[in-house]
Amino acid sequence: MIIHDFTTQSSLLNQFISELRDVTIQKDSMRFRRNIERVGEILSYESSKVLESSFETVTTPLGTKEMTLPIKDVVICSILRAGLPLHQGVLNYFDQAENAFVSAYRDHIDDGDEFEIVVNYMATPSLEGKTLLLVDPMLATGRTMKNVYDVLLQQGTPKNIHIMSVLGSTEGVDYVQDHFPEDTHLWIAAVDEKLNSRGYIVPGLGDAGDLAYGSKL
Repeated sequence: MIIHDFTTQSSLLNQFISELRDVTIQKDSMRFRRNIERVGEILSYESSKVLESSFETVTTPLGTKEMTLPIKDVVICSILRAGLPLHQGVLNYFDQAENAFVSAYRDHIDDGDEFEIVVNYMATPSLEGKTLLLVDPMLATGRTMKNVYDVLLQQGTPKNIHIMSVLGSTEGVDYVQDHFPEDTHLWIAAVDEKLNSRGYIVPGLGDAGDLAYGSKL
């Protein structure tokens, strides 16, 4: 796996991540969603530098110009519901992409620390031979990402895979590195070292889905 970790780089990403973590600022759910969206935009720009490209001729009012443009055979897949703001940020830049959505959640056994990943909804075009951008803001254990990918393979084998996350754990990064194809790219804005007993990132930022859209039953 090719890992693009922006944790130690000084850029505007740090400002957005700081606000996402801040318990006072994150009370503003609209700003929380927008900050995740902006992270998605930056990761999209960075990833576009390594995507396959082709030469196209553009006609201007005064002539023609040959330009190098990224391929358009892209599918963005987000994991509901927390993935929606990140999906929108990626779609803002890859605005000609197809879209896929998968519902996945943790089923904690007897409300204990142990859990299983349940995938119970999928809407996707064919992925055969395409570039898959698999987006989820939190890469905690990595198991959700792997389970979703396994389900997506029912719709074809992508030619290229790019995972995009706002925040991850060292364990989660290691897990996807071990379970995805070697040429997969991981684009991640920040990585924390620890998970707690329930598999949540520490210090992290909390539950991204709840902070974006409100608490759930």
